Amino acid sequence: MASNFRSYIWDPILIVSQIALMQCIYYSFLGLWLAGVDSLVQSSRSLDQIFSYEVLGFATLQGRLSMMAFILNSLTCALGLWFFIRRGKQCLDFTVTVHFFHMIGCWIYNSHLPAALSWWLVNVACMALMAVIGEYLCMRTELRAIPVNSGPKSNL
Repeated sequence: MASNFRSYIWDPILIVSQIALMQCIYYSFLGLWLAGVDSLVQSSRSLDQIFSYEVLGFATLQGRLSMMAFILNSLTCALGLWFFIRRGKQCLDFTVTVHFFHMIGCWIYNSHLPAALSWWLVNVACMALMAVIGEYLCMRTELRAIPVNSGPKSNL
């Protein structure tokens, strides 16, 4: 007889809803981080900070602060992976999916693929951070010891 421990059933509705949830977490927290960074330097908020390739750069203070917001966002998204995905094996899949959809959104917003090296570096670094930290947190939870009650049994 086959074991039912960790049996998985293909559930496309669950997967699609988890992808949508992670996209919502990604853009919500990115917006919050960018708003926090903008309030520090009294800068105006715009969609260019999220979707434009030219904003992320090492040359300007606004570009460096935007990169910092993207990196902080990858940490909060790793927590989202831990709370909502809960499987270390799926963290890389969901991370790549979130960033792929972000790239598609940037492509649509700018009408061309990114040409800025800084955009690619920031997004690859954010993908690596989000996947590794999310996987670490999920694996730590998965490998937690299962408590076994070894006390005396009564009323048998």
